[in-house]
Amino acid sequence: MLLIVGLVVVFGSIVVGYTMHGGRIAALVQISEFIIIGGAGLGSVLVANPPSVVAKTFREIFGLVRGNPYTKARYMELLQMLYDMFMMARREGVVALDQHVERPEESSFFRRYPFFHSNHHALSFLADTMKVMISGSVATYDLMELMDVDLETMREEAMRPSHIMAKVADAMPGFGIVAAVLGVVITMGAIGGPPEEVGHKVAAALVGTFLGILFSYGIFGPIAAAMEAQVNSEVQYLSCIKYALLSFGRGDAPLTGVEFARRNIEPSVRPTFTEMEETLRSGARATARAA
Repeated sequence: MLLIVGLVVVFGSIVVGYTMHGGRIAALVQISEFIIIGGAGLGSVLVANPPSVVAKTFREIFGLVRGNPYTKARYMELLQMLYDMFMMARREGVVALDQHVERPEESSFFRRYPFFHSNHHALSFLADTMKVMISGSVATYDLMELMDVDLETMREEAMRPSHIMAKVADAMPGFGIVAAVLGVVITMGAIGGPPEEVGHKVAAALVGTFLGILFSYGIFGPIAAAMEAQVNSEVQYLSCIKYALLSFGRGDAPLTGVEFARRNIEPSVRPTFTEMEETLRSGARATARAA
């Protein structure tokens, strides 16, 4: 929603300021300039990236409209899941988790936490790490390095759409100059004609430069920054899992492992210790009643 609001503010302020100076909106509607700049930008993306990455980029752009999914409630669900998993391991032994991490998509345990279960990266990250821990063949410091490598690889993959948008933003002023130069070429061909016709063509050429700069700093640049922020939120979500598993691997109590995860949450969406404790207790009571 903030994406739409921000774009409305950008275009609204420009249009209002322009019309206050007596400008005519119709003079800015140069379809040919939009085609040159937009087509060149899209073409450069198609040349530089495989179809799967291009499709993912468009999906993530539209996904920004829904806002950041990593809210306080989603983190509370994650903390509850981690606590319940650690408690299961304490009551029934670590081997009891094997049936759930072997096929996490089909696990009845993980299905109780809808957002976590729908997050492919988080689900596979936890399941793969737990498989290694259950095997008992990796020391704690090696486990940390293993998870760091996995997180870095995931982050690099997730950042590709953001990098694409950033490169498009950097290229937009250049494409605007291309459109302006083409407009000047057309204007040169009209020299000697009526002054109003020459003036119209000059204005159309300048619109190309205007659009290139506007698209760069008003649209694609902010979108790239928003996509990067979304990736950072996902990495932070995965980091909560990482520190909780490290604590569990050291033999800490379930609540201690969950507290390590909570401390890794951004303060703006981090639940307090009291909120977390109350949620975990209510979840434990609900599980006991269901049993």
